[in-house]
Amino acid sequence: MTAEHFRELYEYHFSLNRKLWDELVMPLSKEQFVQDLPYSVGSIRNQCVHMMNIDDRWFSGLRGEEVPGFANPVHYGTREKIRAEWDGVVEKQREYLASLTDEKLETLMGGDEPFRGWRVLQHVLLHGMDHRAQMLAMLNGMGVKTWPQDYALRLMGRI
Repeated sequence: MTAEHFRELYEYHFSLNRKLWDELVMPLSKEQFVQDLPYSVGSIRNQCVHMMNIDDRWFSGLRGEEVPGFANPVHYGTREKIRAEWDGVVEKQREYLASLTDEKLETLMGGDEPFRGWRVLQHVLLHGMDHRAQMLAMLNGMGVKTWPQDYALRLMGRI
């Protein structure tokens, strides 16, 4: 894989997350947003905060910055506050990806052999896809009309 390939995959990741927010999360009632769902990390709110927090944690490590702690979704308040912070996390990810080189993909993160740059980037993408799938299933169970997230559909220009 090359740095350019990762930039392409992250554009897919970012665009589906934005679609999820714009089309499915923002229209929810406050009650639906915080409804306790007995799967994974719980409510749609909790899923959103978890996804944002984990992306930020891994990318902080890639940037050589202090890794933030685990976020408590209750402390975020409104969807708008979560979304604003999410957008800030994405902006920092975009900045990192813009400077990414093929050589950086082989850099060890924190000197820990399993975590080369490309493995961290791949993990974040897979983690995001997993939680998006969980959210889509949870939303569908709440009666919300959802959509597929297949990468092949992206390649064919269908999403």
